[in-house]
Amino acid sequence: MSFFKKLFGGGQAATTEPAGDKVMGEESYKGHLIKAIEMKAGGELQLAGTIEKDIGGELKIYRFIRADRMNSRDDLIALALSKGRQIIDEQGDHIYR
Repeated sequence: MSFFKKLFGGGQAATTEPAGDKVMGEESYKGHLIKAIEMKAGGELQLAGTIEKDIGGELKIYRFIRADRMNSRDDLIALALSKGRQIIDEQGDHIYR
C-alpha cells in the first residue's frame, strides 16, 4: 500500500462496530461494577479498568490506567479488581465528578 493510501486511510474497509474494551473480569463492589480491561503494552498486559455506577438514571464511568505491567492474565485481573476496590474505598462517588 502506498504512503498516501496509508495516510488517508485508502484501501482499508471501515468497521461498522465500534471498538470496545475487552473485559477480562468483573465484580460488583459497594454498588459499583469494576471491570478489568485488556490493555496490551508490547508483549505484556498493562493494568487498566473501569468503575461504573448508575447515578440518577445515568451510567457514570471512571477509567483508570496504572503503570503496572505483567505477563499473567490472572494476576492482572486480580490486581485490577483490587485497585478498583481501593479507589472506591478511598474516593467513593467522588470519582465521577
